[in-house]
Amino acid sequence: MTRYVMAIDLRRCVGCQTCTAACKNANATPPGVQWRRVLDLETGEFPDVRRSFVPVACMHCDEPPCEEVCPTKATTKRPDGLVAIDYDTCIGCANCVMACPYEARSIVHDVKFAYGDKPIKSEEVRFDPARIAVSMKCTFCIDRIDLAAKTGQVPGRDPDVTPACVNSCISGAMAFGDLDDPDSKVSRLLAETQHFRMHEELGTGPGVYYIWDKK
Repeated sequence: MTRYVMAIDLRRCVGCQTCTAACKNANATPPGVQWRRVLDLETGEFPDVRRSFVPVACMHCDEPPCEEVCPTKATTKRPDGLVAIDYDTCIGCANCVMACPYEARSIVHDVKFAYGDKPIKSEEVRFDPARIAVSMKCTFCIDRIDLAAKTGQVPGRDPDVTPACVNSCISGAMAFGDLDDPDSKVSRLLAETQHFRMHEELGTGPGVYYIWDKK
């Protein structure tokens, strides 16, 4: 089977926010809504202080709590591991927003654009009225993943079918691919590094792995 996951090398991330901007451009999310964010963290005590950058978004969990609380079954986990939302079925109740331990979901009730009442070009092209008053989140660029099934391309290897944030990363900190394929980039990266998943103790089985050191 296929299990798409993301691997993020925290040793490489420089906090440039290019992934955030690429996601914004690719998905035309409303002002104030970022599906891809980068946490800026400081740890330690002076003079031994460290600054770290941690990209976060929907974790596409194995056991998504958002799916469990959805009264209309609008949120579903696909066989390939992606957690998807059916905007036509979602009623905007916000149960999933409250259930998500990663604060990855948003609901916007009014049409808003970055600069006033008129959309800029990227917003005009990508604006989706179906996303108003319903839950929305990072989809791992699900339209690109679905395109791969038609073209025979490989997500994580071919840019056209790889999430925008991964394509944009200037330091090569982000990787995407099929965890069940031992030859995929993510499988090889995880096999040779030490890594963790955010809030694993909750039993959600996040589909995003954070690399912090070599084995």
